[in-house]
Amino acid sequence: MKSTDEIKSFKSKEEAEILLKESRKRIDEIDNALFDLISQRTSLANDIVLSKHYLGMPIYDKSREEAVHEKIKRMAEENDLDVDIIDQIVNMLTILSKNEQNKILRRNVDGQY
Repeated sequence: MKSTDEIKSFKSKEEAEILLKESRKRIDEIDNALFDLISQRTSLANDIVLSKHYLGMPIYDKSREEAVHEKIKRMAEENDLDVDIIDQIVNMLTILSKNEQNKILRRNVDGQY
């Protein structure tokens, strides 16, 4: 979604307050959806680590992470979003996934998955 630089002109203080309230409500809804998506993404760590373990792959997969970052960079640029900040968000999501994978491996040190 591209943002516009146009400044909205209000007819009254009440109109501005209503828009502010509605926008904040929508941000809260989006935050809840983002949290749900992050939880879903993180829950896939179990499947990923089991597959990597079976295939003899390490948790860190440089080529996969590079591909994800390239895709995200293109998407950020296409949507006029700050590439560096979006990259940091993806880094955090990647760390969250790797931490979860490590936790699963530690929990299953006896080889019982």
